[in-house]
Amino acid sequence: MHAFRAPETSLGDLDAEATASLIAAAADIALVVDGAGVIRDFAVNSEELSRELAGGEWFGRPWLDTVTEESRPKVEALIRDAAARATPRWRHINQMATLGGASVPILFSAVRLGKADRSVAFGRDLRAVSALQQRLMEAQRSVERDYARLRQAETRYRLLFQMSPEPVLVLDAATQTVAEVNPAAARLFGKAARRAIGRPFAEAFDAGSHAAVQSLLSGVRAAGRADDVRARLATEDRPEFTVSASLFRQDEVVSVLVRLYPVPAPHASDPIALPKAKTKLLKLVEGVPDGFVVTGQDARVLSANAAFLEMAQLAVEEQAVGESLERWFSSRGVELEVLMGSLRQRGSVRLFAATLRGEYGAATDVEISAVTVMNGGQPCFGFAIRDVGMRLSAPVKSDNGMRVPLRSVEQLTELIGRVPLKDLVREATDVIERLCIEAALDLTSDNRASAAEMLGLSRQSLYVKLRRYGLGDLGAEDGGAASE
Repeated sequence: MHAFRAPETSLGDLDAEATASLIAAAADIALVVDGAGVIRDFAVNSEELSRELAGGEWFGRPWLDTVTEESRPKVEALIRDAAARATPRWRHINQMATLGGASVPILFSAVRLGKADRSVAFGRDLRAVSALQQRLMEAQRSVERDYARLRQAETRYRLLFQMSPEPVLVLDAATQTVAEVNPAAARLFGKAARRAIGRPFAEAFDAGSHAAVQSLLSGVRAAGRADDVRARLATEDRPEFTVSASLFRQDEVVSVLVRLYPVPAPHASDPIALPKAKTKLLKLVEGVPDGFVVTGQDARVLSANAAFLEMAQLAVEEQAVGESLERWFSSRGVELEVLMGSLRQRGSVRLFAATLRGEYGAATDVEISAVTVMNGGQPCFGFAIRDVGMRLSAPVKSDNGMRVPLRSVEQLTELIGRVPLKDLVREATDVIERLCIEAALDLTSDNRASAAEMLGLSRQSLYVKLRRYGLGDLGAEDGGAASE
């Protein structure tokens, strides 16, 4: 602590008013208390703080009565130290506010005034620091919740990996070495499974399959996906498998997920033929209002119900049998390619959005749910197709002719394949702009001036965008600011 060397000379002959001005300017709040701890005078630098503390009711009241219960021992210590002329210490005091149960954090230090039985308590407003601490605690709790969800998700996927009946391996994409194997893959490789970790994946196959496996891994690493290949294991019985691979990234590490499917025996390679005699279940499927189609691995139709024939503008089922589903999908088959890829990889797909076009050009917005079913040793695919044209709609215009922007990414993705790319880009820009404005308003507790500064906009521009996206409650004052 360093005190003034010559206060009599440097400060001059200060009167009471000058002293009061100095005290008031030195702190956010200053209290003058007597030896008994009764408030004899006070000063507050901020009108907002004065209203919140209701300081007008403090005259003649003990300081202890204006603070919360846990702060009373600290007030007593401040008054005691000031009376004893001890070195001033700063203490955190919670002053009671006008609202019931609320309090304002103030950092106080008290000093004795000359020979008079008076002490001055200098206070610093800690509300900003308290708000920052609260936000830090909320952020920490959010991180802890996210971490817990991440651990739970990791546990679930780890359990699925271990319980999968299919042989599954995880490879390092850079070195093509085995990083993990599930129990099904360990049983498949037999004794060599203990030594599989860290070894090149291609070594698990015979020499004649090395080129195909290397081509698969190289294609996945270069393009993110590649066609499945057939390969034989380097075990005694040399079983043949279909090898499928996909790329994924985790913790800045690129890995390859590899799955192995047994190749059916030669007698099972005949074309799939559905039984002519319909069961009760098949009769029910035939009469449902949603389209239902069964295809082979090549996506060619084996059977279709009446609802699908109506969507495709076909008269009889024979017109659909043997044709590829690509014939009735828009976007030059891109939708079907994405759907079939997901179906082969996951085994099932739910609520896939697409557009189905009939023989005579009628377009129908549909949602497709599909599943893979083994039949005679070979997979076939079942597609449930629902007409959702009445439920989905493109961006509309308001009564005054202005375009109403989309409100979510989900709505934006529904437009893919039905709206030109340049319109999609414009809609995506609007969605991103709206999300950024909402995030800025949330971070600033709806303080629009601060949100505009955070976004690098003028207040007038922000009000225009708020009105455009229908955000917030724009009153007359806001409307006037936006029109300036």
